[in-house]
Amino acid sequence: MKRIAILAASCLVLTGCATVGASSDASVLRAKNKVAPALVHIRPVKVVFSGGERREEAVVGSGFIISNDGYVVTNEHVAGESTLVRCVLYDKSEFDAEVVGVDKYTDVAVLKLKSDRKDFPKVALSTSKNLEAGQTVLALGSPQGLARSVSMGIISVTDRYLGGRDESVAPYNNWIQTDAAINPGNSGGPLVNLKGQVVGINARRLGGADNVGFAIPIDIAKQVVDQLIEKGQVTRSNIGVTFQETMSKTDDPKQQGVVIADVDPLSTGAEAGLTPGDIMLSVDNVVTNARFEEDLPAVRKLIADLPVETSVTIKVQRGSEEKEIAVKTQALSDLRGKEVDIADWGFTVSELTPAIVRRAQLASSKGVLISGVQLGSVAGNAGLQQGDIALKLDEKEIDNLDAFANAIKDHIAAKTKLVLLQVKRGALTRFVVVKQGEPVAPQAAAEQGNGDNGNEK
Repeated sequence: MKRIAILAASCLVLTGCATVGASSDASVLRAKNKVAPALVHIRPVKVVFSGGERREEAVVGSGFIISNDGYVVTNEHVAGESTLVRCVLYDKSEFDAEVVGVDKYTDVAVLKLKSDRKDFPKVALSTSKNLEAGQTVLALGSPQGLARSVSMGIISVTDRYLGGRDESVAPYNNWIQTDAAINPGNSGGPLVNLKGQVVGINARRLGGADNVGFAIPIDIAKQVVDQLIEKGQVTRSNIGVTFQETMSKTDDPKQQGVVIADVDPLSTGAEAGLTPGDIMLSVDNVVTNARFEEDLPAVRKLIADLPVETSVTIKVQRGSEEKEIAVKTQALSDLRGKEVDIADWGFTVSELTPAIVRRAQLASSKGVLISGVQLGSVAGNAGLQQGDIALKLDEKEIDNLDAFANAIKDHIAAKTKLVLLQVKRGALTRFVVVKQGEPVAPQAAAEQGNGDNGNEK
């Protein structure tokens, strides 16, 4: 009898294991089947500036439909700067799409399928605030261009911080880290729970590692998507300060606030009197604590969500004294400046962002950045280099990119023989004389290029 009882118990255990496995497979299939019909294979043609020239480049990414009338969510790095976006749905029907809006700070973009249909399949959006490490998730998309792919894994960490000292890397959110395989082409696809709900947007992976991927939390994405659909852009506030966690300044775990590490000298924060080393305790009585790095995005978002052009009261600790400082918010500028090519001279040029102005220690935001120069071109022969900041053109200050580009076009049309530029290169300012004419022969250009590269090294 004892042997029979043991065998019976073993059968129950084994049967239970088999039942759990079948149930798990069924859950995965149900989740996949809920989301897959709304999965989108995206083929944008993007404008790329490289090596001093503008070109168009076809890429592959993923996305998912969020409304019956055809709004699609994807990554900014998939659809941004696109001249044409072709979408292939799960049923292999094809549609062109327009870019409704992009947000470079969160890497989120919204497309609209060009169709009058009102019956597109759509996903269900969940929340990311209740996610737990160890929870099973699916990553759907087109890894390496392989459309309609599904991978499974778990959530490794719910709030991975990836910013380091570069606040341009998703400054307003931590990341969902997952071991569900995310590869190039998966970007923009949905990260899905076993209820078939989207909890994140697949966006990046850790180079050199196996199955260490990251997704944008859907709660962050939803706020951005709503604004992009309504306004075509996301408006944020800025006071010109860079933050660090308090642990970087003190070992005291009781220290409240967040450290102000740097202040843009051209910002309203500097104008109001904020200084590096201040510890910001609150904004309009809302406490701002960031003991660890992963606490920083919430503080940045608090500032970003303030109304533009309004005065706020910031309480800081400066040494042993607490101060209340009134600061007026200003609109946050774009993460990357507009870029254009001057094909006749063989170079590309972009707007100066506040980050560039700060790094170059410029007295103002006037000027433009030389973003690329072709070897053997008019600009290359003159000695212009990538990274130069043009401050003056023919002794006149350069107000902005459009003014600079129009002035150069006027010189090209007038066939001006000599054009004088004043540029900042590193800590030095120098004059560059541009001579309009035929570029040098390819061999000479190659030799000149080798010399330039050698000097740069």
